[in-house]
Amino acid sequence: MMDEKPFDKPVTLELGRIGRYRHIHTTREAADCLMTVWPLNRGARHRDAVETCLKVLDGHRSTADARRALVEAAMESDVLAPQKTSH
Repeated sequence: MMDEKPFDKPVTLELGRIGRYRHIHTTREAADCLMTVWPLNRGARHRDAVETCLKVLDGHRSTADARRALVEAAMESDVLAPQKTSH
């Protein structure tokens, strides 16, 4: 089994319907999500994120690269969950 390549901080996505959140903790989870349950409004950032995650899983990029690519793809597809602010 390949290393899951955990993120330093999970990425929270709002998939399916409003209020339904999915927390992505690893590069493997990110790749699975990008390739299976991602909304149809996929663009260049989605394609880049899939490629980046696969490179990370193969040991050619960092987990920070995968996390950043996932966040960019989520922003492009408007599925990045609103971040809670701490005061």
